[in-house]
Amino acid sequence: MQTQSGPHCSLYNHQGAHPAIVDGIKGSNVAVWAPNAREVSVICNANYWKPGVNWLYGSDSGVWHGFVADLNPGDAYKIAIRAQDGRLLEKADPFAFYAEHPPKTASIVYDLEGYDWHDVDWMNRRPGTNWLEQPISIYEVHLGSWKRPRDGRRYFNYRELAHAIVEYCHEMGFTHLQLMPVTEHPFDGSWGYQATGYFAPTSRFGDPKDFMYFVDYCHQHNVAVLIDWVPAHFPTDGHALGGFDGTALYEHSDPRQGFHPDWGTLIFNYGREEVHNFLLSSARFWLDKYHVDGIRVDAVASMLYLDYSREEGQWIPNQHGGRENLEAIQFLKDMNIVLHGDFPGILTIAEESTSWGGVSQPVYNGGLGFSMKWDMGWMNDTLRYMGYEPIHRKYHQNDLSFRMVYAFTENFVLPLSHDEVVHGKRSLISQMPGDYWQQFANLRLLYGYQYTMPGKKLLFMGGELAQWTEWNHDAEVDWALKGHKYHDGIRRFIGDLNRVYREEPALFTNDFDASGFQWIQCDDHENSVFVFLRSAKHTDEVVIVVANFTPVPRDNYRIGVPQPGYYAEIVNSDAEIYGGSNIGNIGGAYSEEKEMHGMEQSIEIQLPPLGMLVMKRT
Repeated sequence: MQTQSGPHCSLYNHQGAHPAIVDGIKGSNVAVWAPNAREVSVICNANYWKPGVNWLYGSDSGVWHGFVADLNPGDAYKIAIRAQDGRLLEKADPFAFYAEHPPKTASIVYDLEGYDWHDVDWMNRRPGTNWLEQPISIYEVHLGSWKRPRDGRRYFNYRELAHAIVEYCHEMGFTHLQLMPVTEHPFDGSWGYQATGYFAPTSRFGDPKDFMYFVDYCHQHNVAVLIDWVPAHFPTDGHALGGFDGTALYEHSDPRQGFHPDWGTLIFNYGREEVHNFLLSSARFWLDKYHVDGIRVDAVASMLYLDYSREEGQWIPNQHGGRENLEAIQFLKDMNIVLHGDFPGILTIAEESTSWGGVSQPVYNGGLGFSMKWDMGWMNDTLRYMGYEPIHRKYHQNDLSFRMVYAFTENFVLPLSHDEVVHGKRSLISQMPGDYWQQFANLRLLYGYQYTMPGKKLLFMGGELAQWTEWNHDAEVDWALKGHKYHDGIRRFIGDLNRVYREEPALFTNDFDASGFQWIQCDDHENSVFVFLRSAKHTDEVVIVVANFTPVPRDNYRIGVPQPGYYAEIVNSDAEIYGGSNIGNIGGAYSEEKEMHGMEQSIEIQLPPLGMLVMKRT
């Protein structure tokens, strides 16, 4: 794949272990950056893991390199580094393409060449795709706990998972798959967010070509693949990047800059050119070698602010005396310039939880350059509102209406992610108030509201089943709930929401422009009713969404509509097939010349309890 960014963003082609034949001898060329080391060698089976047998040779750049005979694909190895103070450090290769299965920590030589890709049609279409105007419905998955085998193995292989997950995405109608981090990591409980292998897909589910197959298979079946990527911090494990050559090489030496108080991890020194290029290369690697369609960058807020989770005196201001991490900001800008320049049609998505301006604006307009940003405000406000007993919701109408004050300042994704169903927060269905029936009705209402508001969609696995238990990374999704009436109703509702979402341009073409949204009614707090209009970008198609956030049906409820005609009910969350009470409008309603909500035409409809309707003029 052609690059516009130069070799500093593709260091994986030069550093690490690369199989080679020198003077007729098979082995590997190995290169590693360790500028402050006294000596560096490679330890492996061929030399009985003895330091000093296979030396690497230093250079002015700080990169040590050499040929190691009999170090071939499939062989485990580590880098033995003698620090200036005499300590011997045994490190995994930062550029390794493969690693031993945890808890083992050695790197493994792997030749990435030779995989026969079959996704040429997808890859040819991708550069011309404007995802801002396309339906994006993301299914967030943790591969280790989506589904587990019954044959004694702990995990399925990437290839097995590809077939099962793609089939399920088709059944449910999701357009994108987002994988929680697949980069190698030693601790299962970190869920992959504490990576030790920035160029290695975890060996838990197979080898690198198995992961290539996973992405390839998804593309052949029109499912896009996004991966979580974590440049905000890295773990302190002895074999990892921390103190790599006996000094703070990848991290800052001062803990006020280099230690993350929330996670007990180390923070990259973004201002160091070699570290900057290491991370740029990692981000680019997954798009280049594995054809992934984008990255979701974790914990961006922690990168932007020097005082993130720190009290006064626990952080060092920037050169201007401010709290902004200028080096991290420049890194994020450079990353987005490189990725969007080299791989048109990919997505970069920021998990950024503050009001930092321009996260999803182009760098040339002063932004960070991300394609999109998670709307954490929408998530928090909406879940807080849904957690109120319906009788109290009339006092909190602003929790939902406030979002539209800022909704078009960024290109937002509306996330109901793994973070919302862990650490005692309970599952989404368990967060809903009321009796058994009302909990399910509230959950359908939540999903209907998510799918009809401006912004792309994300749902974490298990949410589509209304799983009662919190997510547990050591178990699988509670598939036993399939076959239960109300749980099947939620799953059927998500499938139909995805179908209607993809079929109605008004629900996705104008997500990021205020012209695509209009409140019809947002101040009926006594009834806790919201009514809004969504309009398409390139046609005159509109849909009207009506949401009743109380368990009281509303008879003869009149709403203004923009044009005369028949308004068909294309979604009703209270339909019996979803587990609802089947209150609705027998197909739709004709408009009348009665002024309402500033419009000359209006319709009179029946609102189902804890229900939402989508109406379309036909």
